[in-house]
Amino acid sequence: MTTSRPEITGITAELPGRIAKQAPVIVVIGDVMLDEWWTGSIERMCREAPAPVVDISRREQSPGGAANTAMNLAALGARVRLVGLVGADPAGERLRELVDGAGIDTTGLLVSEAVRTTTKCRLVAGDQVIARIDESDDRRLPAELLDRLAGAAILASSDASAEVICDYGSGALQSAVRDALAARSARPEISVVDAHDLRIWKQLRPDFVTPNAQEAAAVLGISLDGQDRVEQVVARGEDLLALSGAKAAAVTLDRLGSVLVSSGENGYRTYARPATEKQASGAGDTFVAGLTLALASGEPVHASLDFAQAAANIVVHRLGTSVCSAEDLAGYLDGGTDPLVPEAELLARIASARAAGKRIVLTNGCFDVLHRGHTNYLRQAKERGDILVVALNSDESARRLKGPGRPINTAADRAGVLAALDCIDYVTVFGTDTPIPLIEQLHPDVYAKGGDYTPEMLQETAAVEAYGGEIAILDYVADHSTSDVLRRIRSSV
Repeated sequence: MTTSRPEITGITAELPGRIAKQAPVIVVIGDVMLDEWWTGSIERMCREAPAPVVDISRREQSPGGAANTAMNLAALGARVRLVGLVGADPAGERLRELVDGAGIDTTGLLVSEAVRTTTKCRLVAGDQVIARIDESDDRRLPAELLDRLAGAAILASSDASAEVICDYGSGALQSAVRDALAARSARPEISVVDAHDLRIWKQLRPDFVTPNAQEAAAVLGISLDGQDRVEQVVARGEDLLALSGAKAAAVTLDRLGSVLVSSGENGYRTYARPATEKQASGAGDTFVAGLTLALASGEPVHASLDFAQAAANIVVHRLGTSVCSAEDLAGYLDGGTDPLVPEAELLARIASARAAGKRIVLTNGCFDVLHRGHTNYLRQAKERGDILVVALNSDESARRLKGPGRPINTAADRAGVLAALDCIDYVTVFGTDTPIPLIEQLHPDVYAKGGDYTPEMLQETAAVEAYGGEIAILDYVADHSTSDVLRRIRSSV
C-alpha cells in the first residue's frame, strides 16, 4: 500500500541550482497553444440577455500546452528545444515571440498556413473563471506537414538527454508522427509521455507517463474519485503500465499530490500544497517539466518526484498560466527563505491582486505565542475575503506594547510560524504602535480584529472608514490569550 510522509524530505534547497548548472538538453514535442487571461469586474447584467457584463481591466498572454512545459523547463535551467505546429497568424507569431524570449530553440516549431494556432481565452471576474473561449482547428492536416513535423521531432531528439511528448488531442501528433517516433533507431535515454489518451502511445514504450486522475481513469475504465484515489491507483498500477506501455507512471491527483506506480514499486507519494485559487492553470505542465528535468539530471526517481511536486506546489498558488524558476524552487525548499514580505513588495502584490478583483483583508498583532484563539480568528479573517495579510508588530513595537521580556519570539520566528498557516497569504512587519500608516497605503477592503475589541475602541477605525473600508470584529476565544498561555507555562516551572 502507500507510503505516507508528512513532508518533502528527500531534496534540499541546493538541488535546483545543482540541476540548473547541468543544463541538460530536453526536447518538448507536442500541442502548443496560446493562453489568454482577460480579467475584469462585474457590476451589472446586460440588457440583451441574462448574462453579466465584464469590464476588462487587464489582458495577459502566455504560452500554453506543450509550450508551457517548455517554458517551465527553461526556467528551471534546461536547454530546451520545442517541436510543434503554429499557424501563420497573429496568435502563432505572439506565441513564437514569447517562447523565443525565454531562450528556447524554436527551430522545430513549424509555421504553416494549413493550421490555425490554438488559443484558450479565460474570462475572469472576481476569483472565478466565468468562461473559456477556445479557438482550434479541426481541418485535416496535410501528410507533407505531418512528415515535416515527424522529421523535426526526430532531428531535435537525436542527441537530447530527454524528451517530453505532450499530446492533448489537438491533432498535431497523429499516427504518422507517432509511428515515426516509435521507429527511430535512437532516442533520448529518458522519454516521458503526457497525453490525454496514453494507450495510443503504447508502441513508444515510454519510461514515464504522467496522467492526471481523469486520464488514468479513462485508460483503466474506472471512476477515480474521493479520498481513496491513491489506493485505487496503486491497486490498478500494473494494469495502467500494461495499457500505456510505460515502465513507470506518476499519476497526479490534484489536492492529493501524486503517486508512483512502477514494475518494481507501487505507492510512493508526494504531497500537494492545496490552493483555493480558481485562476491557476498549468500546474500539470510544471510537474511534468520538473520530473523530466530531474530524471535527465541523474536524480533518483523519488527525489525527481519530490522535485516535480514542489515546483507544481509553487505555480498552483499563482494567477494564470505560470512557470517555476530554479530560484523560486530553491526559496520554497529553503522554507520560503524570508517569510516577511517588505512593505513595497507587499503593496505591489496587493495592487496586482486587487486588479484581479480580489478582496483584501488585513489584520495585525504581535502573535508572540501562537495558540488556538489566534488560529480560529485568523481563519475567520480569511473567510472575509480572498487575500489575508497579517501585519506583525516589530520586536521593538511589541516590547513597547507588551512590556519587558516580550516578545518571547523574534519577528522572524513569529513570521515563520504564521506563514506556515494555509489561511495566510502574506506576512509583513511594521514598527509603529498601530498599523495606521500601513492601512493608509494598503486600503484593505476589510480590517479584522479579534472580538475583545469594539470598533469604537480601535484607533484604526477612522483610517479605515476614511476610504470606505469595513471593520470586522471576529469571535474571541476566551482562555486562549497569549498572557494566559505564558501564565500557565510559568506556573508549571
